Amino acid sequence: MTEPKKLLFVCVENAGRSQMAEAFLRKFAPDLQVTSAGTKPNVELNPIVVQVMNEIGIDLTNQKPKELTNQMIEESITVNMGCMDKESCPSLFVKNVIDWNISDPKGKDIEQVREIRDQIKSQVIKLIDSVQGK
Repeated sequence: MTEPKKLLFVCVENAGRSQMAEAFLRKFAPDLQVTSAGTKPNVELNPIVVQVMNEIGIDLTNQKPKELTNQMIEESITVNMGCMDKESCPSLFVKNVIDWNISDPKGKDIEQVREIRDQIKSQVIKLIDSVQGK
C-alpha cells in the first residue's frame, strides 16, 4: 500500500481560501492528507468564511491560521489559492505549484464569499479526481 499524497493549500493569510479548500478536501477525500498555511498568517479566520462554510455544514470554528514551512512544501503537492499581496505570495517560494488564482474573500460581502466558496469547492473536486486518477 502506498502512502497517501499530501496536499497543501497556501495563501498569504491562511484565513479564508486555503482554509475552505482544506475543509472541502477533508470532507470529500478523507483518505488524503491535507493542510493549509500562509506566508503571513492572520490571527483568526475570516468570520464571513466561517459563516458561509457553516451554511453548508462545515464547521471551521476550531481552525487556526498556520505559518507555511519548508517542510510542508517539501512533503506536499502545493496549491496556491491566488495572490493579492505579490510580495508575500506563496508561489514565489514554491516550485511546481498549482495556481488557482481565486479572489481573496477579505473585504468581500457574504454573497461574493459564497461565490468564492463554491468556486473553491469545484476546484477541490477536480483536484481530488486528478490526484486519485479518475
